Amino acid sequence: MKYVYILQSIEDPERHYVGSTDDLRQRLKAHNDGKVPHTSKFKPWRINTYVGFSDEKRAVAFEKYLKSSSGIAFSRKRL
Repeated sequence: MKYVYILQSIEDPERHYVGSTDDLRQRLKAHNDGKVPHTSKFKPWRINTYVGFSDEKRAVAFEKYLKSSSGIAFSRKRL
């Protein structure tokens, strides 16, 4: 199972991060432990939304969409 997730910073609720992983709990721990350079200065993080995919190609496509301008607008309005 491949998960696409949206994190929200607890300190700055307007700050979000989109990523994907096979192990959601381990990945959230890595973000909160400061092991991910892009998110380390905005920790701690919480999971805002996640979606599981059995097809990795669809997961990659959805993550790419969420990082696009229309995907950002979609996630702010719907997720």
